[in-house]
Amino acid sequence: MADAPTNRQERIASLQAEIRQLAAERDAVLLAHNYQRAEVQDVADFVGDSLGLSRQAAATDATVIVFAGVHFMAETAKILAPERTVLLPEPRAGCPMADMLTAEQAHAWKAEHPGLPLVTYVNSTAEVKALTDICCTSANAVEVVRHIVTETGSKRVLFAPDRNLAAWVASKLPDVEIVAWQGYCPTHDQVTPEMVRQARAEHPNAEVITHPECRPEVNALADAVLSTSQMIRRAEESAADEFVVVTEGGLVHALERAAPAKRFWELQPTMICPNMKLTTLEKVRDALLQSQYAVEVAEDVRLAALGAVERMVRLG
Repeated sequence: MADAPTNRQERIASLQAEIRQLAAERDAVLLAHNYQRAEVQDVADFVGDSLGLSRQAAATDATVIVFAGVHFMAETAKILAPERTVLLPEPRAGCPMADMLTAEQAHAWKAEHPGLPLVTYVNSTAEVKALTDICCTSANAVEVVRHIVTETGSKRVLFAPDRNLAAWVASKLPDVEIVAWQGYCPTHDQVTPEMVRQARAEHPNAEVITHPECRPEVNALADAVLSTSQMIRRAEESAADEFVVVTEGGLVHALERAAPAKRFWELQPTMICPNMKLTTLEKVRDALLQSQYAVEVAEDVRLAALGAVERMVRLG
């Protein structure tokens, strides 16, 4: 009689085969974020960070985009590819950080700082993007702010919604005053310096790589502060054989695929984004099977947000 792990593996393989068949029948492309479950990453056509996946959404000629991620990511795909059907397999998969800044708050904040350009992290709602001069991701935030300062001549920039990414950008651009909204990612913001010091003590030969969404005092302890795509590239190119990975635990699977000869250690307790883990193979299958949970963006909002998102995609 087959044991439980074998049964699970067979179930995963069966679902993945079914998803691939349905995707082919429906002319669908499956995009998955680096923080998704391992089995969802493995069935995806493209796995990456927000910037890479935005580029894939903009470039695809598929009829349907199935986005294994969270709501703002699927919204961004719809902004870039309005003629495509964009399906979010789990409609409850949101982003607490994105919810920390509403369009009404952004509008009032801009009014308090007239004339200042607004740079908005892609982890935001379509309505907030519509009020934005240019969007960014963690991979290109420094370059985006440098670009907008050069373009506008303003040495003061509004940055929303992540205060930690804003602090990271400010550390790289000391001549620019970053006025930050006080949002944050609960998964990254919970990390303390003590947790990182403990991990380094346990793995003294490992490089410590942290994400810009971590607090400044945490990033100060890192060997490198990197977006998820940059972490993967670092693992491939670095001479180090071990890494302490200070970001959402789903990235470890992508790291192990990219650099299978190396070892990757997670912080304890493991960093988990509950929203990213809501998407399962069954939900991806059902989205394709029933064409359910299509993401829509009002056309006036989409058009207002499009320029800021397209500029982000072009940079970096």
